[in-house]
Amino acid sequence: MYMAYGWPQVIPLEQGLGPSSQRIIYLKLINRLLLVVSPSHLELWSSSQHKVRLGKYKRDSDSLAKEGENLQAVWSPDAKLIAVLTSTFVLHLFKVHFTDKKVQIGGKQPSGLFFATISLLLSEKVPFAQEDFSVSNIVCDSKQMLLGLSDGSLYSISWKGEFYGAFELDSSPRDGGEVNPLLHSIENGISKGHSNGASRNSAIVQLEFCLPMRLLFALFSDGQLLSCSVSKKGLKQAEYIKAEKRFGSGDAVCASVASEQQILAVGTKRGVAELYDLAESGSLIRTVSLYDWGYSMDDTGPVSCIAWTPDNSSFAVGWKLRGLTVWSVSGCRLMSTVRQIGLSSVSSPVVKPSTECKYEPLMSGTSMLQWDEYGYRLYAIEEQSSERIVAFSFGKCCLNRGVTGTTYVRQVIYGDDRLLVVQSEDTDELKMLHLNLPVSYISQNWPVQHVAASQDGMYLAVAGLHGLIIYDIRLKKWRVFGDVTQEQKIQCQGLLWMGKIVVVCNYDDSSNTYELLFYPRFHLDQSSLLCRKPLLAKPMVMDVYQEYILVTYRPFDVHIFNVKLFGELTPTTPDLQLSTVRELSIMTAKSHPASMRFIPDQLPRETISNNHTGSNSDFLAREPARCLILRLNGELSLLDLDDGRERELTDSVELFWVTCGQSEEKTNLIEEVSWLDYGHRGMQVWYPSLGADPFKQEDFLQLDPELEFDREVYPLGLLPNAGVVVGVSQRMSFSACTEFPCFEPTPQAQTILHCLLRHLLQGRRLVSTTCWFCEDRGGSRCLGFVTARAEAGFAVLGFRDGKGRGWFRGAWVFGFFAMAGFRGWWGGQAPAIMEWREKREEALRLAQLSAEKPHFSHCLEWLLFTVFDAEISRQSVNKNQISVPMPKTYSLLEKTCELIRNFPEYLDVVVSVARKTDGRHWADLFSAAGRSTELFEECFQRRWYRTGACYILVIAKLEGPAVSQYCALRLLQATLDESLYELAGELVPLLNREVLAEIRKRVGACINGLRQTISKILGLFPFPFQFQKAILGTSFKEQSAHVASVKNILENHASYLMSGKELSKLVAFVKGTQFDLVEYLQRERYGSARLENFASGLELIGQKASLYLKILYFKMFHILFIPHCETLLQMGTLQSRLDAEFLLAHMCSVKFKEWIVVLATLLRRSEVLFDIFRHDMRLWKAYSITLQSHATFVEYHDLLEDLEERLSSFMNQEEE
Repeated sequence: MYMAYGWPQVIPLEQGLGPSSQRIIYLKLINRLLLVVSPSHLELWSSSQHKVRLGKYKRDSDSLAKEGENLQAVWSPDAKLIAVLTSTFVLHLFKVHFTDKKVQIGGKQPSGLFFATISLLLSEKVPFAQEDFSVSNIVCDSKQMLLGLSDGSLYSISWKGEFYGAFELDSSPRDGGEVNPLLHSIENGISKGHSNGASRNSAIVQLEFCLPMRLLFALFSDGQLLSCSVSKKGLKQAEYIKAEKRFGSGDAVCASVASEQQILAVGTKRGVAELYDLAESGSLIRTVSLYDWGYSMDDTGPVSCIAWTPDNSSFAVGWKLRGLTVWSVSGCRLMSTVRQIGLSSVSSPVVKPSTECKYEPLMSGTSMLQWDEYGYRLYAIEEQSSERIVAFSFGKCCLNRGVTGTTYVRQVIYGDDRLLVVQSEDTDELKMLHLNLPVSYISQNWPVQHVAASQDGMYLAVAGLHGLIIYDIRLKKWRVFGDVTQEQKIQCQGLLWMGKIVVVCNYDDSSNTYELLFYPRFHLDQSSLLCRKPLLAKPMVMDVYQEYILVTYRPFDVHIFNVKLFGELTPTTPDLQLSTVRELSIMTAKSHPASMRFIPDQLPRETISNNHTGSNSDFLAREPARCLILRLNGELSLLDLDDGRERELTDSVELFWVTCGQSEEKTNLIEEVSWLDYGHRGMQVWYPSLGADPFKQEDFLQLDPELEFDREVYPLGLLPNAGVVVGVSQRMSFSACTEFPCFEPTPQAQTILHCLLRHLLQGRRLVSTTCWFCEDRGGSRCLGFVTARAEAGFAVLGFRDGKGRGWFRGAWVFGFFAMAGFRGWWGGQAPAIMEWREKREEALRLAQLSAEKPHFSHCLEWLLFTVFDAEISRQSVNKNQISVPMPKTYSLLEKTCELIRNFPEYLDVVVSVARKTDGRHWADLFSAAGRSTELFEECFQRRWYRTGACYILVIAKLEGPAVSQYCALRLLQATLDESLYELAGELVPLLNREVLAEIRKRVGACINGLRQTISKILGLFPFPFQFQKAILGTSFKEQSAHVASVKNILENHASYLMSGKELSKLVAFVKGTQFDLVEYLQRERYGSARLENFASGLELIGQKASLYLKILYFKMFHILFIPHCETLLQMGTLQSRLDAEFLLAHMCSVKFKEWIVVLATLLRRSEVLFDIFRHDMRLWKAYSITLQSHATFVEYHDLLEDLEERLSSFMNQEEE
């Protein structure tokens, strides 16, 4: 898995001389060297840690005029020769030679780079039969080159400059094979069209050659894609190139092959990339595109290029008109330069090129893509650009593949010179930490090649080209080799952790052998080496569990070693010995394993904790008898290490985590899970079975479709103590000071707690001692263990020997007891009866452990929703079936409600699930959850008014409108008392709407009933209008009474606020409930809204302000309103002035002079005061005297002087 990080880098290129120089014709990377070919010159760059141009070859203007511009190019696999074909079909062969001149780079460490010269070896015209040909790109092997011609033929040229001529390619497959993409497809895009066969006269526009699979793909101008087989000797034997199968929908424009995965990626004119399985008759696997993200082909254009990562686990897709995207094989979008809504939330889809999105990379489209050999850089060429190469930095995830093993509790992405570590210890929020490696190490051993985290996740082992370093996360310190010569002797091929020991798979180039090196984590030095174990060959995959190491060689030889440590792991260097305990050689035609992990035998935690015998550790450390295998083609299977039998479990898997037996902590929330896997289906959770065969698929697998990850989030690991899966997604941050955005991998958490709880609520367990320890008569050694398992609902006793190598049943077990002797029970006396019990206690205990987790409420809601949804589906299925009387059982829905009822989130969870489901099924939900009115009353008593408001609609549906209206009125009064005006405003229209709906329903039913009765008796079809009016009048009287009660509640509250001069609350009340303040003021002009006198009003408001800020010594009007809960708004704040303006506008509309004068004074609205006082000079005199007579109003004297001056001027004008 690959994730982009940081800002893209730009590699500048020289400008060409020719008229077509505004494009790049070839881009290739081999052996840390990057070759760029433009129409007029060649450039050779270093693609290592330092991006430096090592050499170039520039054609002169005479050569360009005579032989034409460079048209096509190819680089030999050994990177020594370059072939270039010009527009006049002249072949140029260039030789790359490295000089002794070193490249000097700033810093103390030498770069190890040398300048190169590119010299012309051969220039000869290709003897094509015609001059008006067009040619495709050139493909090659170590001896031969091949290019396609416009007549559908292929032309062969050797690297020595020998021309073998053209030969026809039969475009009709030998078996008539044709792949229809509409069959067997799993797609996230759009797939249309059918293959009609390639025309013999169609031009070959692209060739794709896969040497490991010996396949050649020819793409024709009509969109047909043809696969051809190639002989073992490669492209030289052209007569053995035979057509095999056609692919695509007839609109293919490019193709790329992943040889390890055996997958063909085909780009189409529709902007869709199609994936075909080459191992299984070429069937279509799935399609990927940006359709689901709101972008069509009109926005991105057709696919222009596809490039697979070196390990074939991901691929990049470039579009002709805009941007590129990197996908995983399962269809997860890992990175995209196209700005998206959703996680990035920067812009909307279908944004056309403009200055608004000028910072988007590759805005003009992508013409070429190339990954470096490690997958740390993706080099991209923008359409119609020859000025630069854009390089995107990528990090790879530690996903337990190959010979490197890591724990799932520590999520790490590693780049070429740094680590990106997910941090979750300090807070519940996940953060990404960028950890730079020591410069002294990485400068000599670039790049990072292997990273492994210890089982507890507190130590990270990192290996570059040579050596090894260890990072202590707690102490934030690095440990390195003190002796650089020792470091340079280690070429790490893989890393494992075995407790406090780091295991290095080392390649010794002097002897061309592989070995295991065991170092203690506290000291990296040859003197501290615990053991050196030679290996038979290069290991394919490795794993470790406790004291056992698994090593697998090609083709499929499995060796298991037991590690014994004699002495304490201290600087005294104890003795460590390895012994081979098992060897298997398995013959299979399946693809090679990509990962193998031990599967420990699972025991209930109670069995282990209740055991007090000394052999407990022996039991826990016994050799695992099974392991999981993930193959390169995505097949997940289970291997029995006793008999070598392999059972396929599922397919299309990208990664998996074995969780059973990995943690002994009591807070481990995933104890019940055996393993999880991720693929195109999303996340699958595998639980243990109590059947006779615990790994039988139909008993063992429980697929949880609600765990399907967002296709922008890729899972990295698990947090067992939090019960969540940690994934990573891309964000882009834009800045005006940089040309390109910064790509930021962002960790995301998805809980699996609801799946675990449902599994426990569905499951049962055996109640009794489930495991007994058996010794010989002398008590000297352990003979085995007797366990109880379930077969077809019955408890069956069985026996395993001390190494877990057998399962015997029946009388043999008891005969063994009589012969060997029987000593001691695990868990008490032998049970007489084995019985089943529900696992509800375990579910409750697991939920209680998770109660403080941040996603707990969401988990409970998902749990109830999924269970209820399944119950609805079950009822709909059973509705059309013949019902058979069944005994009353405790349903899973009732169990779930009983579990959630133990937590305070219960009331919120139930009503949230109800609001997400159809109201027709609410009766079933609340029959299990409890009566809706009782749940509402509990919310009301706890003063959880917002939750209680959500129950109003449920009560109306289940109990009737009258009950819901009564509850809503109570809730309305309570919310007003608590100044929850926003919630009260939601209740008022709800109350009125319910009343109108109910009245219409009753009136309609009454009128229809009376019409039918009268029509039958009197034969009158029309219904008298006067009678309808009488009925409606009666009903609307009921409505008016109810509406009046709502109106009275609101007016009473307004009167309470006005009489108490709670102005801020009054404003919030009016805005929240849409209360008609103008009508109220007109009616209460001389009632509760009356202001007795100006001075007392100012004094009262001033007292309310001064009570909060006593330090202001009764300074008036600096503070106007006292909000209902927390703070006192000051007149200087924007909200306070807006509230005052709001009230002033309403007072002016009803000409409420007293309040107008008070509010205009507080707002210093002299024009309003002047307009009032010029018509009422007596009010002006009272106002002036009041302000002058109170010392607290001294700050308004300037306002008073201004008004006095304006009024005097007005009076003088009137007298004149």
